[in-house]
Amino acid sequence: MAETTLSFKYQLEKEKPRLGPGGITRGASVHQFPASQGIAGVSMRVEPGGMRELHWHANAAEWGYVISGSVRTTLMRPDGSWAIDTFSPGDIWYFPRGWGHSIQGVGPDECHFILIFDNGDFSEDHTFSITDWLAHTPPEVVAQSLGISPEEVALLPKGEAYFAKGAVPDDASFISAPQKDPKLVTTHRYPLMAQEPRRVPGGGVQRTVTVDEFPISTTMAGSVLEIQPGAMRELHWHPNADEWQYFLEGTAEMAVFLAEATTVTDQYEAGDIGYVPMGAGHYIKNTGTTVLKVLIGFNSPKYESNDLSTWLATNPADVLVTNLGLPPETVAKLPKEEHFFVPKR
Repeated sequence: MAETTLSFKYQLEKEKPRLGPGGITRGASVHQFPASQGIAGVSMRVEPGGMRELHWHANAAEWGYVISGSVRTTLMRPDGSWAIDTFSPGDIWYFPRGWGHSIQGVGPDECHFILIFDNGDFSEDHTFSITDWLAHTPPEVVAQSLGISPEEVALLPKGEAYFAKGAVPDDASFISAPQKDPKLVTTHRYPLMAQEPRRVPGGGVQRTVTVDEFPISTTMAGSVLEIQPGAMRELHWHPNADEWQYFLEGTAEMAVFLAEATTVTDQYEAGDIGYVPMGAGHYIKNTGTTVLKVLIGFNSPKYESNDLSTWLATNPADVLVTNLGLPPETVAKLPKEEHFFVPKR
């Protein structure tokens, strides 16, 4: 087996965080995690009332998944339509590239969510914040644009806020209540964990959302896998997308096959992220004694997977005898249909 120094594991939750009033964030792009060429990710937490300020991303769309707690988002799209929504555990959102938005904790507890971006080179250099913009625009221009006095402009932040801490939104208030502009016909919220899952007895549970179920998500798809102890997501590859993983619960082993006798194997725990390049063979095995839970993002709106069990099942027995060098009686034991999850043996 060839040696490689490339790692497909990054300990995201052990990274030094960026702190601010009411919030904390850790992120990994290709600059921190070289294997992550096509997708970047962020782990963010906001306190009740803590806000990731009004901003937009110039070079990536944002796919979010709420792990715990609840947040309120505001969203404006280029045609001027808008939406205000509340997201709870298991919900996802999708904000297309360039759409202005904010994210604020609504309590009663801290909210933890994962953001996945469809560009491995995503960074804060390509994120534009309202306070940063106004602080670096001539005051007379800001006053003219916003219709306020120079004295009122002087009250604005003198630099980027990034996080801001305010009152916890009160849904009894009109200005805080969840609302949707009737022109915003394409929703950006999908309740992934409310989806009827795919179950494999003794193996695991899969929930997947693509552009078919979530039409606004035109560049990304995602899954949550729950894998039983000792079971695994079988050997497979994705022909149309890179795969970015955030390990939510449990411990795992993943090996990435890069061809030319090269396989990279790593051990994962909660808070780690993993990555698989498009087309690379891999598996995810639960190495612990509790259920393994993994959030997965793909940089394609369509989910495609070529599973080894299906591939073998669709070939004549004589092909497998010749190719694998196995006797016919052993070939007869090979899979006859797709497995997806493989239970512990």
